[in-house]
Amino acid sequence: MYHGTWIDLNKNGRMDTYEDPSQPVDRRIDDLIARMTPDEKSCQMATLYGYTSVLKDELPTPAWKTAIWKDGIGNIDEHLNGYTRGSFKKSELTYPHSRHPEALNTVQRFFVEETRLGIPVDFTNEGFADWPTRRRRASRRSSDRQRWDRGLVAEVGRITGREARVLGYTNVYSPILDLPRDPRWGRTVECYSEDPYLTSVLGAIQVKAIQAERVVSTPKHFAIYSVPKGGRDGPRARIPT
Repeated sequence: MYHGTWIDLNKNGRMDTYEDPSQPVDRRIDDLIARMTPDEKSCQMATLYGYTSVLKDELPTPAWKTAIWKDGIGNIDEHLNGYTRGSFKKSELTYPHSRHPEALNTVQRFFVEETRLGIPVDFTNEGFADWPTRRRRASRRSSDRQRWDRGLVAEVGRITGREARVLGYTNVYSPILDLPRDPRWGRTVECYSEDPYLTSVLGAIQVKAIQAERVVSTPKHFAIYSVPKGGRDGPRARIPT
C-alpha cells in the first residue's frame, strides 16, 4: 500500500483523490467525506482516551478489529503519557522517552493499515507544562520586567511544540485562554490573566510558535469554563451562607 509519494489508504490498488498529494486539500477532503459512512464520520468527531483511562491496551490487539474504533477515531488522548489510574500497571512504553514515539507509531500503523479508509489518528496530550510561570510572564505590574515578554512566550511555545513532536504527539492542548476573574476557580494559576487583550496577544504568539514545530495547537477552554458558579466547579465552588 506504500507507493513512494502516496499511500493506498483504502487498499483498493489505485490512487483515489483523497490519497493524491498533488490535489488541493479541499478536494481531497470532499472526496474522503463522500466515502465515509455515518459511523465513520461520528467516530472522527470522538476522542478515545488512552491507556489507563479508557484503553485497556498499550498497543493494538486483535480485539481492536471489532471495537467501536475499528474504522477509525478522531483522536487518542493522553496515550502512554505516564498517568496510571486504578489497577492498571505502569506502562513500560512511556519511559525511556525513546520508546514513546515507537509505541505511538505502532498504534498509528493500525489505523492506517487496518481500517477501511486508513485515516490516521490524531494523538493529543496536554501542553501546558509552563503553567506555574504563565501568570508571572503575563503580569501587568510595572515592577515586573517580564510583563508582555513576547519573546519568552514564543520560546515556551517552541519548546512545547518540539517536545510534543519528539514524543509523537500531533496536537497539544495549549495555550490556556480562560479569563479567570474569581479566585475560587481551581485553575486560575494556569491562565495568563483576566484581561482579554493581554491574553489574546500572548495566546496568539504561543499558538504560532507551537504550530511552527508542525504540531497542532488547540487553545482552551470554551466560554464560561472559568466561571465557578455553573461552570467547571459547579456547586463545589459556592461559598456557604
